[in-house]
Amino acid sequence: MRITPFHAKYYANVLSQKHGHNGVERLSRSLFDACVDLNPHQIDAALFALRSPLSKGVILADEVGLGKTIESGLLLCQLWAERKRKLLIVCPASLRKQWQNELDEKFNLPSVVLDAKTARDFKKKGVINPFDQKQSIVITSYQYANRQQAEIRQVSWDLAVIDEAHKLRNVYLPKNKIGKAIKWALEDTKKVLLTATPLQNKLDEIYGLASLIDDRIFGHIRSFRSQYTAVKSDLEDLRERMTPFCHRTLRSQVLEYIRYTERRALTVPFTPTDDEQALYDAVSAFLSRKQTHAIPQRQKHLITLILRKLLASSTNAIIGTLEAMVQRLEALKENQSTENEDNQILGDLDIVDEYLDEEFDLEFEEIETPENNKEQDPSAYSKSLQREIDELTGFIELAKSLKTDTKARSLLTALDKGFSSLKETNAPRKALIFTESRRTQDFLLSFLEENGFKGKIVLFNGTNGDDIAKSIYKNWLNKNVSTGRITGSRPVDVKSAIVEHFRDEAEIMIATEAGAEGINLQFCPLLINYDLPWNPQRVEQRIGRCHRYGQKHDVVVINFLNKRNEADQRVHQLLTEKFNLFSGVFGASDEVLGSLENGIDFEKRILQIYQDCRDPKEIEKAFNVLQAEMDEIINAKMSETRSKLLEHFDEDVHSRLKSHLDETKRNIDRFGRYFWETSKHVLSERAGFDDDHLTFFLDKPPQGLRLETGVYHLINKEEKGNLHGQYLYRPSHRLGEYVIDTAAQYDLSERTVAFNITDHPTKISVVEALQGQSGILMLQRLNVRSFEDDEFLLFTAFTDQGKELDQEICEKIFDCTASLSTDITPLSLDERDRLKTVSQRHIQAALQETEERNHKHFNDEREKLDKWVRDVEIAAEKKLKDTKDRIRDLQRETNKTTNLDAQLKLQEQIRDLERKKKKLRREIFDVQDEAEEKRDQLIDNLRKRMESESQVEMLFNIRWEVR
Repeated sequence: MRITPFHAKYYANVLSQKHGHNGVERLSRSLFDACVDLNPHQIDAALFALRSPLSKGVILADEVGLGKTIESGLLLCQLWAERKRKLLIVCPASLRKQWQNELDEKFNLPSVVLDAKTARDFKKKGVINPFDQKQSIVITSYQYANRQQAEIRQVSWDLAVIDEAHKLRNVYLPKNKIGKAIKWALEDTKKVLLTATPLQNKLDEIYGLASLIDDRIFGHIRSFRSQYTAVKSDLEDLRERMTPFCHRTLRSQVLEYIRYTERRALTVPFTPTDDEQALYDAVSAFLSRKQTHAIPQRQKHLITLILRKLLASSTNAIIGTLEAMVQRLEALKENQSTENEDNQILGDLDIVDEYLDEEFDLEFEEIETPENNKEQDPSAYSKSLQREIDELTGFIELAKSLKTDTKARSLLTALDKGFSSLKETNAPRKALIFTESRRTQDFLLSFLEENGFKGKIVLFNGTNGDDIAKSIYKNWLNKNVSTGRITGSRPVDVKSAIVEHFRDEAEIMIATEAGAEGINLQFCPLLINYDLPWNPQRVEQRIGRCHRYGQKHDVVVINFLNKRNEADQRVHQLLTEKFNLFSGVFGASDEVLGSLENGIDFEKRILQIYQDCRDPKEIEKAFNVLQAEMDEIINAKMSETRSKLLEHFDEDVHSRLKSHLDETKRNIDRFGRYFWETSKHVLSERAGFDDDHLTFFLDKPPQGLRLETGVYHLINKEEKGNLHGQYLYRPSHRLGEYVIDTAAQYDLSERTVAFNITDHPTKISVVEALQGQSGILMLQRLNVRSFEDDEFLLFTAFTDQGKELDQEICEKIFDCTASLSTDITPLSLDERDRLKTVSQRHIQAALQETEERNHKHFNDEREKLDKWVRDVEIAAEKKLKDTKDRIRDLQRETNKTTNLDAQLKLQEQIRDLERKKKKLRREIFDVQDEAEEKRDQLIDNLRKRMESESQVEMLFNIRWEVR
């Protein structure tokens, strides 16, 4: 295709156009930029979040597995393209890296994970407020956001995304300090709350999430409860009030567009030998003691939990751990310094990666208690230490004497079963093995290499510093030396190298918990939980590395079952039957996972059972109590209410999704063509282009951009970024931004443009009707600033016979190739005046469209404020009613009481309440006046914001011909 500078300028303005409305075209840039499939429900959700410029936020509450991260990623990508780059993500600590990888891989968005360490690094470089980033999206945890709430509040954020927002649903309660801190920090910021469980156990949770967005969605909690939690509550009214800020899509609504494979569970039982069981029982009894020298009291629960996990993992894991504990006790005996000893022992304990994140550490934070080990008699203290040293040394000797590792032998059975199952479905021979111990990881590597898998295994952990990883990383660097895939960060690049090696060469990856975060292993159809976490959310996170959108095969999940451990068997039963983690299309339901406050609380309860229960009967009783509590929580009678409030907001959702999909495909196709042709025009002297493969070789980078020469490939949905030896090219790339900015700023004088419809590859009837005709054309850009910026590209055109061409015909004309005539005949003054006069009509029509849209936003917001005023009144009236009811109850009690002293006390209470009642009556009017005054003030501010400013810029005039 051959285009002119006029095409390029028009295309560039389309590519950078700001849309104030919430049509699909507003998302065209982000949808084209992103390495994601076009799922219409995700587009629908993103458009919902953009619907009103006056809204302070929304809840995106799609059922689990439907891609809420993608939905918010589209929003972030679009705002980034609009140069709105003050963007924040607040999430659980364990999800920070996953978010960073998603933004990078799917949206090409730069981000920084901000915690105490990175903040210190920024401040050393002179950055006063590390949250105030100019060219990176900030990702932080709930805990760090809580501690740094003042710094967060100082930044004028364009958008904040809060993931797993149900964790903050009790923000209205005084005890919820983290929720209140985040709410205060982001009080004036537009927010997107992500949660699959906006309503789990009680309607107050809806109130909590709404108040996190905006205190004026509902009034006081008293009015909310009196309207919606009473026996005769108006759920229809509540649903209507939720519709503007809560969006939920169900799995059943999108099965036409999304194909999910299933997960199939296999269990491999094993029976430890008597010697193995003796070691387990001995160490377990030691861990159950209330106090020992070996385990510091301050973090006893956390360290005990880790030790129990290592004990169940492998003999190698517990040997190394016991040896570290002995060394610590010997240091204590020699009176060596024990400052920060609890932190030191955590470092010595072969600590699994999952316990290194700050969220877990805070959950297990214990009150500091003085050590009671140092007895008054130094000799007795020394003897006590020596007894523990001897005891632990005996455990070590017993462990080293074991001739068999029954669990490891069972792994060979598991692999054989798993690979046989994969063969039946022609799935690739890939297995991901999870362990909670790095020592177990090293042991399994040696064991499997000795049993037929030498050269077929790769390790993945928090450091990735083993010899295999180093070799893989070195080869990956050599292979990608001339591509744009090397980031320069070893942790990021070595992770990419290991995943690719597993995908392309290795059969088995043995991963610690670090492997469950932030990597996509959808090419792997077999997952083996060598060590099974007690935290159901972490189990789900593990399986989600393989069983995810894009997986082409059913995923086989294999768990081990210790036949001599009653507690292990009950944990497996709970995770299987109550959480349904291992079978079905989606695994654990959002209702089940969301019904628990968090998985770590569940894990604490499991630890308590292991610590306190000595025999099978005690274990059975304790687990029955836990299961009964879970049943009560999970089966809370909210399903009917949840369905009424959250489902079927739009009865015509299916047709809307189909419409979105069709319109999106058209817009992206147009966007892609415009971007490619504009790139060819701007870079014509700097690169050679291959239209068939959508690549170009850049040999003369623009000055000042510091770009590599080499092959660049236009992003497309099929390639998914797997472009060996090529740079991925998209509008958000520095070169893409340069192309769009350069073409948009072309200074063009009037020329004659001859459009060629004869050789156009497809039929355009409206342009064919103009063949042989000519005329004049003007393109203007109308900028309107009101509630938000809006841009219109307005064509005004006529044939030489005086017939006016509409906007669509002009757009279609510019889809044709063209050439510039050598004859330059400037437009006459009459022609200019004619174009200008008619263009005023187009401008007025666009302004009218903006005004109508703004009026709708204004009226919606005014209606919300009117309801808020009514909520405030109801809360005040409820307080008065409660006081009257209390007076009536006391009067009845007085009439029943014959004791004079009791009557006097009751009468005194009644007098106090009567005074309070009179005060409340007066206050009702004050409250009403105050709320109405506040509402009117807010409405006045909205009116001022609604007053639009407009500016018209003439982009170019041409004479046109159609040949």
